[in-house]
Amino acid sequence: MLNTLKADWLSNIKGDLLAGIVVALALIPEAIAFSIIAGVDPKVGLYASFCISVVIAFVGSRKGMITAATGAMALLMVTLVKEHGLEYLLAATLLTGLLQIIAGFLKLGSLMRFVSRSVVTGFVNALAILIFMAQLPELTNVTWHVYAMTAAGLGIIYLFPLIPFVGRAIPSPLICIVALTAFAMIYNIDIRTVGDMGQLPDTLPIFLWPDVPLNLETLMIILPYAVALTVVGLLESMMTATIVDDLTDTKSDRNRECKGQGIANIGSGLLGGMAGCAMIGQSIINIKSGGRTRLSTLAGGVFLLLMVLVLDQWLVQIPMAALVAVMLMVAIGTFSWGSIKNLREHPLSTNIVMVVTVIVVVATHNLAYGVLAGVLLAALFFANKVGHYMLVTSEFDEASDTRTYNVVGQVFFSSSEKFTESFDFKEAVDNVVIDLTRAHFWDITAVGALDKAVIKFRREGAEVEIIGLNEASATIVDRFGVHDKPDAVDQLMGH
Repeated sequence: MLNTLKADWLSNIKGDLLAGIVVALALIPEAIAFSIIAGVDPKVGLYASFCISVVIAFVGSRKGMITAATGAMALLMVTLVKEHGLEYLLAATLLTGLLQIIAGFLKLGSLMRFVSRSVVTGFVNALAILIFMAQLPELTNVTWHVYAMTAAGLGIIYLFPLIPFVGRAIPSPLICIVALTAFAMIYNIDIRTVGDMGQLPDTLPIFLWPDVPLNLETLMIILPYAVALTVVGLLESMMTATIVDDLTDTKSDRNRECKGQGIANIGSGLLGGMAGCAMIGQSIINIKSGGRTRLSTLAGGVFLLLMVLVLDQWLVQIPMAALVAVMLMVAIGTFSWGSIKNLREHPLSTNIVMVVTVIVVVATHNLAYGVLAGVLLAALFFANKVGHYMLVTSEFDEASDTRTYNVVGQVFFSSSEKFTESFDFKEAVDNVVIDLTRAHFWDITAVGALDKAVIKFRREGAEVEIIGLNEASATIVDRFGVHDKPDAVDQLMGH
């Protein structure tokens, strides 16, 4: 118990607390911006980020991962807020949390094993591009001061770690934010600040139950949005967990993370916040700033609320250019630059999956669509590839007038047509042996192809014998096959 407590909370106190400060500073403008996207008051996003971060620190699985209000989720809320108002959004947030908990108990987090590495790479690259694009409004139609401040911020971020001793002790993004804020205040530079994003809340969040009718009509209104929020939230969280797993060389429990995300979203909805999910950008900031344990996630949420309530007079003066510099660092660090080099080395199908994932995510600004497109493409390419690894050879024994067909490989929907076409049904032989010792039948399409082959041979007057079926294949053939059952020909031909 004590060892677990130390590993989860007390093994990296200094790094976690400093990283939490950086994460909190970066969360504030994003939470405000995402609230504006969703069409709600900035405090809704800020309360959500605080609540979700604190709750997930205790109930989540992935240590060091940051969860808060996100743009991907905010985009799904726009229509609901516009047509029905904030109260229905809070109700949808509660239902989202419940659905995510159910997903955890159904072990849907384990479905991440079907997401190929090329899809993950495409997801990461698309997210890096979206993070970069999100900074462009802050760099468009502005004075030269903004560009100078942003460039100076990037210089501090990348050069400060080179200073002996001190460079590694304090996160460079924190130095960037503090230094540029002080510079802007001292020289009274007219530049866009956090305060220009929207009014910060001045009170603690309070418990409230959504003021909506508890009836079937309300459920029908919020259910489609809750389902969409559940899918996108879990997808982004699971993908982010995979990336943080790689960055920290540790493993997370994805089904527990599903439940944790659900509990956190229920907490957010009960405190007047919107639904959220894991944030890859903030998670990378946390990891690169030295955050490793649950304490960093908790610190990010607690510092966020403290800064908003106690340091609001200073907070509103942080130049957006400083935060843009931090987010540009995240975009640069997030993008898998090696994937560009790998375009020449990896198979064409792998590259297509990665590129399509990027294009769909960037075009739709919806991570779920991109991941879905990538997974479907990867599955099609895999099925096509495995389908080619099926071979049928034959040998003829004149003495017994027997043709033996030897089937090697996987027989399923993709290779079933090739399987059927490999037999010569017009050959005049008395006996046909189909040797399946080195083959495996996967689905009812494969069983149907075997039925068709056997019945066609029998129609031509040959005796057919099937040998070598392994136990798994025999089970599916016995259950769904019709070639040894009465009226087999009529069943197969649909008469």
